[in-house]
Amino acid sequence: MNKRLLFIVPIIVVILGAIAVFMLQKNNAPGKIAKVISGAREAYLAQAQEYETKNDLLNAKATYQKMISEFPSAAEIMNWQRKTEDLNIRLLFSPISTPKSTLYTIKPGDTLTKIAREFKTTIELIMKSNNLPSDKIIPGKKIKVSVAPFNIYVDKSQNILILKNDDEIIKTYTISTGTDNSTPVGTFKIVNKLVNPTWFKAGAVVPAGSAQNVLGTRWLGFDLAGYGIHGTTEPQSLGKQATQGCVRMANAEVEELYAIVPVGTTVSIVD
Repeated sequence: MNKRLLFIVPIIVVILGAIAVFMLQKNNAPGKIAKVISGAREAYLAQAQEYETKNDLLNAKATYQKMISEFPSAAEIMNWQRKTEDLNIRLLFSPISTPKSTLYTIKPGDTLTKIAREFKTTIELIMKSNNLPSDKIIPGKKIKVSVAPFNIYVDKSQNILILKNDDEIIKTYTISTGTDNSTPVGTFKIVNKLVNPTWFKAGAVVPAGSAQNVLGTRWLGFDLAGYGIHGTTEPQSLGKQATQGCVRMANAEVEELYAIVPVGTTVSIVD
């Protein structure tokens, strides 16, 4: 009997010890995993910031996108998304070539209007992305031209406008839509664009620059008469239902959008 006990007791001790070790490891695992994840995030963030310092915006953007993909539940994910969108705009307005641009060699007789029409882009975007001080161009010089089509998505329930390039989200803007849900739902096209538009309202003509001109600094009109995207003299209303049916943006942001999207751009509006 004693021999059996001498044989069995060590086995029991080993089993109990193994269980104890397992429980300790299990209890400590969340903390260890959290430290590893935190360290990985910090390493990615440092890498992204280093890329930005070196003006390597493509790799900086790719690093933020990797962080979003690998840490979808992180508290900082919205900051990373905003950073990605900021880099998208910086890339658009820089001479850095991207998979959605081409290097075009200017030909004799070319004008920015002709090139913009050929590639379905805007004169403003060509000028900004090539740091051109004027619309004068030189034959033989190579310039960056955006080639992927843009489209706009408006979500009335959240009062946001999303600028897309193919299926990629380029930037999300906070907007105002119509009171009593009056902004029309459907798919529209931008058919005209105006800088510093005059507001023709019932019984009055309100000139550009007037504090009473609710259109702000830009107008992008739809193929539905009287509706479009425009700036505002009431930035405090953004994020709310506050317009007579149009889509309202901050002036600086509608100017940015105006420079990017050409006439013919599709605008989808949903409830």
